[in-house]
Amino acid sequence: MLKEFFKGFRDFLLRGNVVDLAVAVILGAAFNAIVSSLVKDVMNPLIAATVGKPDFSSVVVHVHRGEIQIGNFFNAAVSFFIEATVVYFGIVMPMHYFLQRVKKHPPVAPATKICPECLSEIPVAATRCAHCTQPQPPAQPAPEPAQAQEGTAAAPAS
Repeated sequence: MLKEFFKGFRDFLLRGNVVDLAVAVILGAAFNAIVSSLVKDVMNPLIAATVGKPDFSSVVVHVHRGEIQIGNFFNAAVSFFIEATVVYFGIVMPMHYFLQRVKKHPPVAPATKICPECLSEIPVAATRCAHCTQPQPPAQPAPEPAQAQEGTAAAPAS
């Protein structure tokens, strides 16, 4: 029974998605350090040069005997906005651009065919030529995308 427990645990740990998730968390933590440094060491001094003060922690609202430190919330919101902007323009947009360039688009089936009798262009689904009225052979069905990629032919119908 203990052997089955460890076998199930081992199978769980060696599943691809668990390992991928672990790698993503580790890389996310490392990337977080880079983005946080960019915000703290580059963006905040630029904000300070423009606005005069990069930190809102001194903004406090007094309600009766309590203090609401709204400045800390502003700091967190500004940091989030800057980090989201950096992630979007630094990672998401370039990755989207890269994937669009690399992604292979499936071939598009032609919408027209040539009439063998009069050599005019007619729709693929046409059963007669609109120009010479000659009967046309039925349109061939397009191959399945998986079959087109693998290069296998469909089995003949019986």
